[in-house]
Amino acid sequence: MAYQWYVVSTLSSHEDKVRKLLENMKKKWADGDRLRQVKVPVLEVAELRSGKKRVVKKKLMPGYVFLEIDMDDEIMSRIRSTPGIMGFVSAGHEPKILTEEEMHSMFTEMGDEAATEDKMASRLLFDVGDVVTIIDGPFANFSGVVDDVNPEKGKVRVKVEIFGRSTPVELDYLQIGKD
Repeated sequence: MAYQWYVVSTLSSHEDKVRKLLENMKKKWADGDRLRQVKVPVLEVAELRSGKKRVVKKKLMPGYVFLEIDMDDEIMSRIRSTPGIMGFVSAGHEPKILTEEEMHSMFTEMGDEAATEDKMASRLLFDVGDVVTIIDGPFANFSGVVDDVNPEKGKVRVKVEIFGRSTPVELDYLQIGKD
C-alpha cells in the first residue's frame, strides 16, 4: 500500500465533525485500513483572559482536514460524498498530494511528536535586547528591554525604568508585547 497525504476542504467550523465522521466510517468500511490517519491541524496557544492564563486550541488552517490515504477511485468517491466535505484540494482534476516535507513541517508546527525542543524554542517571540511594552499587571503600559528569557518557565525578565532607575521585573510571555 502506498499511503500519501491529501487535504480536503470542509464547511466552516466542521473540521472536527468531519474528522470524527471519517474515523467512524473508516471502521465500517471493509477496506477501512486504506484511510490511515485523519488530522485537523490545531495549535495550543496560551491566552490571558481576565488576568488568568488559559491554554486554548486554535485551528492552524481553518476549513481543512489532512488525510493519509492509500487512494483509489472508490475511496476518493466515498470521501468526496462525506457530509461536510467540499472536496479535495487539487491541481486540476486530481487531488494534490502533499510531500513528506510539507507534512513534517505542519506536524512540527502543531507540536506533534516529530517536533524537537529546538524547533519549539525557535517559536518564542522575544530575544534579549528587544524593546517591549507590558500589557498586563501592575506595570501595564510601561516599556522596557528584555534582559533574560526563560523558555522552560515561560518567563522573561524585563528592565523597566521606574523613578529614574532601571528595575528588573519578571513577567509571563503573555504579559508583554513587542513595540
